[in-house]
Amino acid sequence: MSVIVMAYHEMGCTGLRLLLDQGVEVSAVFTYEDDPAENCWFGSVAELARSHGIPAFTPKNVNEPEWVQEIERLKPEVIFSFHYRNLLRRPIRVIPTHGCVNLHSSLLPKYRGRSPVNWQLVNGETESGVTLHHIVGRADAGDIIGQERVEVGPEDTAIILYRKLLAAAERVLQRHLHGVLNGAAPRVKQDESQATVFGGRKPEDGRLDWRRPAWELHNLVRAVAPPWPGAFTSADDGKVTILRTRPCEKARAGAALKPGEVRAAGDGVFVGAAHEPLQIMAYIAPSQRALRSGEVLGGRNGDDERKTIDRPPSPVTD
Repeated sequence: MSVIVMAYHEMGCTGLRLLLDQGVEVSAVFTYEDDPAENCWFGSVAELARSHGIPAFTPKNVNEPEWVQEIERLKPEVIFSFHYRNLLRRPIRVIPTHGCVNLHSSLLPKYRGRSPVNWQLVNGETESGVTLHHIVGRADAGDIIGQERVEVGPEDTAIILYRKLLAAAERVLQRHLHGVLNGAAPRVKQDESQATVFGGRKPEDGRLDWRRPAWELHNLVRAVAPPWPGAFTSADDGKVTILRTRPCEKARAGAALKPGEVRAAGDGVFVGAAHEPLQIMAYIAPSQRALRSGEVLGGRNGDDERKTIDRPPSPVTD
């Protein structure tokens, strides 16, 4: 039995490590070069592969003919995809005799596409999970092999949820590994009427709009908290990065606050938002200074404010 692994990020390391621990022969690994502009807090799939004597390739586009030919030469029976960003096109998908499978960080058909961990927190989901599924021509749309659910706490940040999903990924992959390797993995069709698709997120999507409800802002803060780029707003002298928050009752913050207006007190810093204030538990202000009562965050007259939810793109197809 020979397999190829397409993987990246900590989820990629988790998937590859489990296969190796189970004695699966991995012929080659396809991954990505580290991006100098990215905060690479996660493990290196390439280093993990090479430490086990496995060739690791880093093509910009694995679907180019030269790489298709390389995969054909390796004659894999299964291709595993763990947090691999490129959609595998048909010339690759038809190579392995037992097919291609992918591990996705949501309970499909919900949250197909990019950045599912962050989007689930932005939208305030209370349950998440991982899905092992067959790969088809549309992203994350193939038949489901298995799922593993996890709870999402109201204070969970992206890294906390991600760690829960890593453990869930190990469980679902180990449960279905034998079936996948033998071409006998289950096939449960996804309910297309329940499908949602989301696009990738950019650092700018972490900008806080104080006209939004406090719970919505709180969800955004925890969705992009470090090691992700972080939620932010602007003050007169520069950028303020908000690290941790807590919605609170109006009475707790004292006098009514307008959107973006700051009240600094002995028990914390409060910023006005829609309906109720948001308590700022941790932040980084320009030159490490303290936020001042009466200060207004978010830019003059809201000119540089924007909604934090982008319109999701159309599904990718062959």
